[in-house]
Amino acid sequence: MTDDPVVIVGMSVEAPGGVRTASDYWALLSEQREALTPFPRDRGWSIRGLLDGSRRDGFKRIHDLGGFLDGAGHFDPEFFGISRREAIAMDPQQRVALRGTWRALEDAGINPDDLVGADAGVYVGAYHTGYGPDLAEFSHHSGHLITGTALGVISGRIAYTLGLAGPALTVDTSCSSALTAVHLAVQGLRAGDCELAVAGGVCVMGSPGFFVEFAKQHALSDDGHCRPYSAHASGTVWGEGVGMFVLQRRSAARRQGRRILGELRATCVNQDGRTVGLTAPSRDAQIRLFRKAIEQAGVTVDDVGMVEGHGTGTRLGDRTELAALAATYGTAGTGPRLGSVKSNVGHTQAAAGALGLAKVLLAAERATVPATLHVDEPSHEIDWDSTGLRIAEKMTPWPAVRGERLGAVSAFGMSGTNAHVVVAVPESQAA
Repeated sequence: MTDDPVVIVGMSVEAPGGVRTASDYWALLSEQREALTPFPRDRGWSIRGLLDGSRRDGFKRIHDLGGFLDGAGHFDPEFFGISRREAIAMDPQQRVALRGTWRALEDAGINPDDLVGADAGVYVGAYHTGYGPDLAEFSHHSGHLITGTALGVISGRIAYTLGLAGPALTVDTSCSSALTAVHLAVQGLRAGDCELAVAGGVCVMGSPGFFVEFAKQHALSDDGHCRPYSAHASGTVWGEGVGMFVLQRRSAARRQGRRILGELRATCVNQDGRTVGLTAPSRDAQIRLFRKAIEQAGVTVDDVGMVEGHGTGTRLGDRTELAALAATYGTAGTGPRLGSVKSNVGHTQAAAGALGLAKVLLAAERATVPATLHVDEPSHEIDWDSTGLRIAEKMTPWPAVRGERLGAVSAFGMSGTNAHVVVAVPESQAA
């Protein structure tokens, strides 16, 4: 910890199920709804070919279900000074991240127009999801496709549109991208690279390619539903979303009269190193990460009331994560409540950690840990009776400890990059 920690002063969320605001998101969580829907029919995808193709030998069946953003194609280019032709050539992730950033700044009480020339940074977790034609194809959108589909332009577009003069980084560590971006933003604020930062993650699928790849890997859910930490977990389900956060040093936030949503006590990142396979997670690396974060936060595992895990519903991923959680957080006498929002919205990939962090902030504010769905029987991979871990299978009260609620968020990527965040919310913030 430092005497002037980094705090969160604003946030925005978009998620499946018509979620466009943080209030919508809490309603989804508190009503224990699953927001999966059939594949969108307005993106030019060959849905029949996708579903029929997965019945080939060597592939696992793809179900007509996923966590898709209702508003992925909704965008007002004129509001941002962008031509309609250029907007169509833009990866929807650029559009959604730009909109999410604007809303997060407004939530912080900041007029985005007032930031022109400001020493403000942009850190966005994202990766390519297959939007647009090949650059070598001659089309009506040629000339805009380089900037429209380049990964680095997701953050650059935000900085350019708002006139920000701090660092602008798009971070790709696969499914840990959002929390890695938050970590880098915190480091940037501490190093003086910027005085304010917007950080988070975005995912809008430009193609259904990840469904095909995971069908071949036999890592998709048997029935199209995501069951994190369940004995009946059989694979993941892909989803979309965006979560953006406005970060400042606490002294600056107080000086400017900002509402503080939470204090980032620790942000840690590490790498699996060599494991049994390129994408196989490492229990030991996760244990090291959790312990480092707890130490950096200056707390004990007994102080943490909620852990929003990665929890993808895959057998290998959940088994590894549960073993690491049991060896760390599970050593507490009364351990934290464990959950994963993927049971509601699917695996939102590069945005996963951002939606997890937003869930923890909202849960702490309302002193309630939301339920994780589809856990009729907890995983058999650990001995639950010998640990303090418990899955939040229903809406569970979250008592404060010494005047605050401490929550942790995890995200692990197939890149091997692991990220973990510990955030503190004062009891006085409870709604």
